[in-house]
Amino acid sequence: MALSTTYVKDEQGATFIAASQRPDGTWRKPRRVKDGYVPQEEVPLYESKGKQFAKNKPTYPVGLSPEIIAASKARREKEAKSKSPIPGLILNAATETKTSKKKKKKKGASNASVEAVTETLAKTQVSTEEIKPSSKAAKVTTPVNSGLETNKKTSGGNGQSSSSLSCSDPAKRVKNLRKKLREIEVIEQKIKTGELKNPDKDQLEKVARKADIQSEMDRLLPLLSNP
Repeated sequence: MALSTTYVKDEQGATFIAASQRPDGTWRKPRRVKDGYVPQEEVPLYESKGKQFAKNKPTYPVGLSPEIIAASKARREKEAKSKSPIPGLILNAATETKTSKKKKKKKGASNASVEAVTETLAKTQVSTEEIKPSSKAAKVTTPVNSGLETNKKTSGGNGQSSSSLSCSDPAKRVKNLRKKLREIEVIEQKIKTGELKNPDKDQLEKVARKADIQSEMDRLLPLLSNP
Protein backbone atom coordinates (compact mmCIF):
# COMPACT_ATOMS: atom_id res chain seq x y z
CA MET A 1 0.00 0.00 0.00
CA ALA A 2 1.47 3.38 -1.06
CA LEU A 3 1.93 6.00 1.71
CA SER A 4 0.43 9.45 1.20
CA THR A 5 2.88 12.34 0.72
CA THR A 6 3.56 14.40 3.85
CA TYR A 7 3.81 18.17 3.45
CA VAL A 8 5.41 20.58 5.93
CA LYS A 9 5.77 24.36 6.03
CA ASP A 10 8.72 26.33 7.28
CA GLU A 11 8.70 29.58 9.27
CA GLN A 12 8.29 31.66 6.09
CA GLY A 13 5.23 29.61 5.01
CA ALA A 14 6.93 27.77 2.13
CA THR A 15 5.65 24.24 1.45
CA PHE A 16 8.05 21.29 1.50
CA ILE A 17 7.75 17.56 0.96
CA ALA A 18 9.06 16.14 4.22
CA ALA A 19 12.29 14.17 4.29
CA SER A 20 11.81 10.40 3.90
CA GLN A 21 13.99 7.35 4.38
CA ARG A 22 14.97 5.13 1.47
CA PRO A 23 14.85 1.32 1.69
CA ASP A 24 18.66 1.23 1.99
CA GLY A 25 18.53 3.43 5.11
CA THR A 26 19.64 6.75 3.56
CA TRP A 27 17.46 9.85 3.76
CA ARG A 28 15.93 11.99 1.04
CA LYS A 29 16.26 15.72 1.52
CA PRO A 30 13.12 17.84 1.95
CA ARG A 31 11.93 19.17 -1.43
CA ARG A 32 10.26 22.53 -1.84
CA VAL A 33 7.07 22.62 -3.92
CA LYS A 34 4.51 25.24 -4.88
CA ASP A 35 1.23 25.58 -3.06
CA GLY A 36 -1.37 23.25 -4.53
CA TYR A 37 1.25 20.81 -5.89
CA VAL A 38 -0.08 17.29 -6.47
CA PRO A 39 2.41 14.39 -6.83
CA GLN A 40 2.22 12.33 -10.02
CA GLU A 41 1.04 9.19 -8.20
CA GLU A 42 -1.86 11.14 -6.68
CA VAL A 43 -3.07 12.69 -9.97
CA PRO A 44 -6.42 11.07 -10.90
CA LEU A 45 -6.46 9.08 -14.15
CA TYR A 46 -7.97 10.78 -17.17
CA GLU A 47 -11.33 9.48 -18.31
CA SER A 48 -13.05 10.53 -21.53
CA LYS A 49 -16.61 11.84 -21.48
CA GLY A 50 -17.88 8.65 -23.08
CA LYS A 51 -16.24 6.52 -20.39
CA GLN A 52 -17.59 8.76 -17.64
CA PHE A 53 -21.08 8.54 -19.14
CA ALA A 54 -20.93 4.74 -19.35
CA LYS A 55 -19.59 4.55 -15.79
CA ASN A 56 -22.33 6.77 -14.38
CA LYS A 57 -25.10 5.26 -16.52
CA PRO A 58 -27.73 3.62 -14.30
CA THR A 59 -28.07 -0.15 -14.61
CA TYR A 60 -31.85 -0.07 -14.27
CA PRO A 61 -34.40 2.31 -15.80
CA VAL A 62 -34.91 5.60 -14.01
CA GLY A 63 -37.84 5.49 -11.61
CA LEU A 64 -37.82 1.71 -11.13
CA SER A 65 -38.87 0.76 -7.60
CA PRO A 66 -36.13 -0.55 -5.25
CA GLU A 67 -38.17 -3.73 -4.59
CA ILE A 68 -38.05 -4.74 -8.26
CA ILE A 69 -34.32 -3.93 -8.44
CA ALA A 70 -33.61 -6.08 -5.36
CA ALA A 71 -35.68 -8.98 -6.76
CA SER A 72 -33.84 -8.76 -10.10
CA LYS A 73 -30.43 -8.82 -8.38
CA ALA A 74 -31.44 -11.84 -6.28
CA ARG A 75 -32.64 -13.72 -9.36
CA ARG A 76 -29.39 -12.99 -11.23
CA GLU A 77 -27.27 -14.17 -8.31
CA LYS A 78 -29.34 -17.37 -8.06
CA GLU A 79 -28.92 -18.08 -11.81
CA ALA A 80 -25.16 -17.45 -11.58
CA LYS A 81 -24.84 -19.94 -8.72
CA SER A 82 -26.85 -22.60 -10.55
CA LYS A 83 -24.69 -22.26 -13.70
CA SER A 84 -21.36 -22.62 -11.85
CA PRO A 85 -21.21 -26.08 -10.19
CA ILE A 86 -19.41 -26.64 -6.91
CA PRO A 87 -15.73 -27.63 -7.39
CA GLY A 88 -15.33 -31.40 -7.07
CA LEU A 89 -19.02 -32.09 -7.62
CA ILE A 90 -19.65 -35.26 -9.69
CA LEU A 91 -22.33 -34.58 -12.30
CA ASN A 92 -24.87 -37.24 -13.27
CA ALA A 93 -25.23 -38.59 -16.81
CA ALA A 94 -28.37 -36.48 -17.26
CA THR A 95 -26.40 -33.26 -16.67
CA GLU A 96 -23.65 -33.87 -19.24
CA THR A 97 -22.48 -30.81 -21.13
CA LYS A 98 -23.22 -29.96 -24.75
CA THR A 99 -19.56 -30.51 -25.61
CA SER A 100 -19.63 -34.13 -24.45
CA LYS A 101 -22.83 -34.72 -26.44
CA LYS A 102 -21.21 -33.34 -29.60
CA LYS A 103 -18.14 -35.55 -29.09
CA LYS A 104 -20.31 -38.65 -28.67
CA LYS A 105 -22.31 -37.76 -31.77
CA LYS A 106 -19.15 -37.23 -33.82
CA LYS A 107 -17.67 -40.52 -32.56
CA GLY A 108 -20.86 -42.38 -33.49
CA ALA A 109 -20.81 -40.94 -37.02
CA SER A 110 -17.16 -41.97 -37.39
CA ASN A 111 -17.93 -45.55 -36.32
CA ALA A 112 -20.86 -45.69 -38.74
CA SER A 113 -18.66 -44.56 -41.66
CA VAL A 114 -16.01 -47.20 -40.83
CA GLU A 115 -18.70 -49.91 -40.71
CA ALA A 116 -20.03 -48.75 -44.09
CA VAL A 117 -16.54 -48.93 -45.62
CA THR A 118 -15.99 -52.43 -44.21
CA GLU A 119 -19.31 -53.60 -45.64
CA THR A 120 -18.44 -52.08 -49.05
CA LEU A 121 -15.08 -53.90 -49.06
CA ALA A 122 -16.77 -57.21 -48.26
CA LYS A 123 -19.28 -56.75 -51.10
CA THR A 124 -16.48 -55.80 -53.50
CA GLN A 125 -14.49 -58.93 -52.69
CA VAL A 126 -17.55 -61.16 -53.21
CA SER A 127 -18.41 -59.55 -56.54
CA THR A 128 -14.78 -59.91 -57.71
CA GLU A 129 -14.82 -63.64 -56.97
CA GLU A 130 -18.07 -64.03 -58.91
CA ILE A 131 -16.66 -62.23 -61.95
CA LYS A 132 -13.40 -64.23 -62.21
CA PRO A 133 -15.00 -67.43 -63.67
CA SER A 134 -16.83 -65.41 -66.30
CA SER A 135 -13.52 -63.94 -67.50
CA LYS A 136 -12.64 -67.30 -69.08
CA ALA A 137 -15.77 -67.16 -71.21
CA ALA A 138 -14.77 -63.67 -72.27
CA LYS A 139 -11.37 -64.99 -73.39
CA VAL A 140 -13.04 -67.69 -75.51
CA THR A 141 -15.49 -65.38 -77.24
CA THR A 142 -13.04 -62.53 -77.82
CA PRO A 143 -11.34 -63.94 -80.99
CA VAL A 144 -14.72 -64.27 -82.70
CA ASN A 145 -15.64 -60.69 -81.82
CA SER A 146 -12.25 -59.42 -82.96
CA GLY A 147 -12.71 -61.24 -86.28
CA LEU A 148 -16.06 -59.54 -86.82
CA GLU A 149 -14.51 -56.15 -86.08
CA THR A 150 -11.70 -56.86 -88.60
CA ASN A 151 -14.26 -57.68 -91.29
CA LYS A 152 -16.08 -54.42 -90.61
CA LYS A 153 -12.84 -52.43 -90.95
CA THR A 154 -11.83 -54.11 -94.24
CA SER A 155 -15.25 -53.47 -95.79
CA GLY A 156 -14.36 -49.76 -95.85
CA GLY A 157 -17.75 -48.71 -94.46
CA ASN A 158 -18.29 -46.00 -91.83
CA GLY A 159 -20.45 -48.22 -89.57
CA GLN A 160 -17.81 -48.95 -86.94
CA SER A 161 -19.39 -50.05 -83.65
CA SER A 162 -18.97 -48.10 -80.40
CA SER A 163 -17.13 -51.05 -78.81
CA SER A 164 -14.39 -51.00 -81.50
CA LEU A 165 -13.92 -47.25 -80.94
CA SER A 166 -13.62 -47.68 -77.19
CA CYS A 167 -11.00 -50.43 -77.68
CA SER A 168 -9.00 -48.55 -80.35
CA ASP A 169 -5.98 -48.49 -78.00
CA PRO A 170 -6.49 -51.26 -75.41
CA ALA A 171 -2.88 -51.02 -74.17
CA LYS A 172 -3.37 -47.48 -72.88
CA ARG A 173 -6.73 -48.39 -71.39
CA VAL A 174 -5.30 -51.41 -69.56
CA LYS A 175 -2.44 -49.27 -68.24
CA ASN A 176 -4.95 -46.73 -66.92
CA LEU A 177 -7.09 -49.45 -65.33
CA ARG A 178 -4.07 -50.98 -63.59
CA LYS A 179 -3.19 -47.59 -62.15
CA LYS A 180 -6.73 -47.23 -60.77
CA LEU A 181 -6.58 -50.72 -59.25
CA ARG A 182 -3.32 -49.88 -57.48
CA GLU A 183 -4.91 -46.74 -56.03
CA ILE A 184 -7.92 -48.76 -54.83
CA GLU A 185 -5.67 -51.39 -53.23
CA VAL A 186 -3.76 -48.66 -51.38
CA ILE A 187 -7.05 -47.23 -50.03
CA GLU A 188 -8.24 -50.70 -48.97
CA GLN A 189 -4.96 -51.39 -47.19
CA LYS A 190 -5.13 -48.10 -45.28
CA ILE A 191 -8.71 -48.84 -44.21
CA LYS A 192 -7.82 -52.35 -43.02
CA THR A 193 -4.81 -51.15 -41.00
CA GLY A 194 -6.80 -48.28 -39.48
CA GLU A 195 -4.58 -45.60 -41.02
CA LEU A 196 -7.61 -44.21 -42.89
CA LYS A 197 -10.52 -44.05 -40.44
CA ASN A 198 -12.80 -41.61 -42.26
CA PRO A 199 -12.55 -42.09 -46.05
CA ASP A 200 -14.18 -39.39 -48.14
CA LYS A 201 -16.91 -39.86 -50.75
CA ASP A 202 -14.45 -40.06 -53.69
CA GLN A 203 -12.43 -42.83 -52.01
CA LEU A 204 -15.56 -44.85 -51.24
CA GLU A 205 -16.69 -44.56 -54.87
CA LYS A 206 -13.28 -45.79 -56.08
CA VAL A 207 -13.47 -48.85 -53.81
CA ALA A 208 -17.02 -49.61 -54.97
CA ARG A 209 -15.90 -49.55 -58.66
CA LYS A 210 -13.11 -52.11 -58.13
CA ALA A 211 -15.16 -55.01 -59.49
CA ASP A 212 -16.15 -53.08 -62.65
CA ILE A 213 -12.55 -52.08 -63.32
CA GLN A 214 -11.34 -55.66 -62.85
CA SER A 215 -14.03 -56.93 -65.21
CA GLU A 216 -13.05 -54.43 -67.90
CA MET A 217 -9.38 -55.42 -67.56
CA ASP A 218 -10.26 -59.11 -67.97
CA ARG A 219 -12.12 -58.19 -71.16
CA LEU A 220 -9.26 -56.12 -72.64
CA LEU A 221 -6.29 -58.35 -71.78
CA PRO A 222 -7.11 -60.94 -74.52
CA LEU A 223 -7.00 -58.13 -77.09
CA LEU A 224 -3.38 -57.45 -76.15
CA SER A 225 -2.38 -61.11 -76.49
CA ASN A 226 -4.29 -61.49 -79.80
CA PRO A 227 -3.65 -58.33 -81.85
